[in-house]
Amino acid sequence: MNNQSTAEYLSAHEFFSDFSDDALEFLCECSSMREIKKGQILFLLGEEADKFYVILNGCISIQMPAIMGPILEIQSIGKDQILGWSWLIAPYKWHFQTKAEEDTQLLQFDGTALLARCDQEPKFGYELLKKFAELMSVRLTAARQKMMDEWNPEGFA
Repeated sequence: MNNQSTAEYLSAHEFFSDFSDDALEFLCECSSMREIKKGQILFLLGEEADKFYVILNGCISIQMPAIMGPILEIQSIGKDQILGWSWLIAPYKWHFQTKAEEDTQLLQFDGTALLARCDQEPKFGYELLKKFAELMSVRLTAARQKMMDEWNPEGFA
């Protein structure tokens, strides 16, 4: 995907559509393509977080490792969905881990460059933060619900 097709994709994407042309151009400059194969880990819980992703095609499982027992799958996300918010908030460590459920093509964004732009342009930073706050709410709600479902046996009051 070249910068022009990336710009067209982002401007049509619900998550990015409210950003100015200048902001979209900057987002394009901070993006690159990434592919991972089925079964491959994209990132692990606790690793340094300095990127976020848009899934162009494929499917990614968002997971929470358990202290004992199997990994808990929180959510599966696919085409056009945003992945990763930990790059935005200190201590910049992933709060979940991910695994490709199938071969997946991603648009990867440089979180370090975006944070620098947020510091330079607070309006851009605020708009980006609002978008990611909504994403964080969705992911954390899904995680909480999944954990309640898994750890609340049937018939338990």
